[in-house]
Amino acid sequence: MSNKIYFNTPSRFSLKRSLVNVSTRLHHTLARKHAIKTAKKLLLTPARLKVKNTEPQGIVRGKVSCDEGTLTTYSLGQGPIWLVTHGWSGSTSQFYPLMEHIAQQGFTALAFDYAGHGESEGRYGHLPAFVNALEAMADSCGDIVGIAAHSMGSAAVLESKHEKLQSIPLLLVAPVLDYLENLMRAVSRSGFSMKLFNEVISEVEQEYQYPLQSINPQQHLLERQSTTIIVHDDADRFAKLPISQMMAKQSALVELVTTTGFGHSRIMTSQQVMDAFDRLALADTKVNRY
Repeated sequence: MSNKIYFNTPSRFSLKRSLVNVSTRLHHTLARKHAIKTAKKLLLTPARLKVKNTEPQGIVRGKVSCDEGTLTTYSLGQGPIWLVTHGWSGSTSQFYPLMEHIAQQGFTALAFDYAGHGESEGRYGHLPAFVNALEAMADSCGDIVGIAAHSMGSAAVLESKHEKLQSIPLLLVAPVLDYLENLMRAVSRSGFSMKLFNEVISEVEQEYQYPLQSINPQQHLLERQSTTIIVHDDADRFAKLPISQMMAKQSALVELVTTTGFGHSRIMTSQQVMDAFDRLALADTKVNRY
């Protein structure tokens, strides 16, 4: 259900959307606590995607514990670590082709499934939980020389204040850089009661001491002093290309590579993503050499 809320983009009148609005508002009015509990399950439970890419030979699974539960990790290759992070309702399997490419270039591709995703424990997912899991991963490994992130995973990387993640190159694939606005739009389009949604968000804010209004991936990206390459498709219906274009115009350290025909998810296996990694890894190697 949550996958349908976040990834559908209806623009015309919908009877189903109207019925969702009426039913969730009525539920909230008549049984507030039960409505919040039900809404939390609906809004914060990601879909667990089935593996679509062939698992690379030699990949090593591991476990990392964090407040969100036990995360399943995936390591491939030998050498400096590139951390790989998927997005909402995604999984590491989406990045298998890139992980193979990273390993072939003499690096370790270290990935993990967020709580409630892939093979990791947990049920719920949201940005504060993503940030917690990401920072637990950073604590669990050695030095990280770069990050490749998709969709909401990009927002988590930019929101994190972990010292290991601040001065390294970023490869952002179809990033959700207007996270807050995107979230509000998606829930509003679904017809879900915004009053009930705000109560669910309030619980998360209090539990994590993470005010929703403090989330600002765009500003954090502009403040970074390391190179970022964004790869974004012109037909992406979930993450807005104009936001990525604006970031590239406002920062000399941000470069945008535009693709056609891949959409929001298939772009992760595109040649443009592989090429962007090569450029970032090569540039970082030259800097470290001198």
